[in-house]
Amino acid sequence: MGEFPKIHNTDEIPGEAPQVIENAINVFKQLPGIGDRTARRIIYWLLGQPGEKLEEFISALEELKNSVKICSVCFNVSITDPCHICANPERDHSVICVVAEPQDIAAIESTRIYDGVYHVLGGLLDAMRGIGPEDLHIAELVQRAAQPEVKEIILALDPSNEGETTARHIAKLLKDVDVKVTILAQGISAGTALEFADPRTLSAALTNRTELK
Repeated sequence: MGEFPKIHNTDEIPGEAPQVIENAINVFKQLPGIGDRTARRIIYWLLGQPGEKLEEFISALEELKNSVKICSVCFNVSITDPCHICANPERDHSVICVVAEPQDIAAIESTRIYDGVYHVLGGLLDAMRGIGPEDLHIAELVQRAAQPEVKEIILALDPSNEGETTARHIAKLLKDVDVKVTILAQGISAGTALEFADPRTLSAALTNRTELK
């Protein structure tokens, strides 16, 4: 009878994935919407690809790390600082559209009707998750809103409890600032992330925005 295989690495148990694979799986599980099963499928799919395919992924991630910056004005992701929108003199800098995340900008730009600038909060107020005003770019927004050339702040936040709470908090802070504060018109389904909103629906919500009082 043959001998059982010797285990040289006592950290690994026969039948379980090597720790290096588990480490990669744990990293992928941190991505939004990716659970343990999906993370495992992705990792094992990557392991089955030729070396040059893996190099493509590594190169793309390295380029993100080395090239992408955060705009010091609006906090959008960009390859320049300030970003191309903030630096564009043809945009209407008197109107600032406030969004939760950078991907929301792409959704609004897809409507092709908005020509103002943006401000990215970096999330929404969420007491359950411990996200307070100090964790978001709210103070910077108030500073921008106080600039003489700014006439309107559009709160384009998700139609959720967190989005409404954030909008009300910001509106309260801007009460003493001479600026018009508006919100998107109803039409986007409650609970729908702004980035997934239909461009036509989002366009109508922007056009018919109402003043928040």
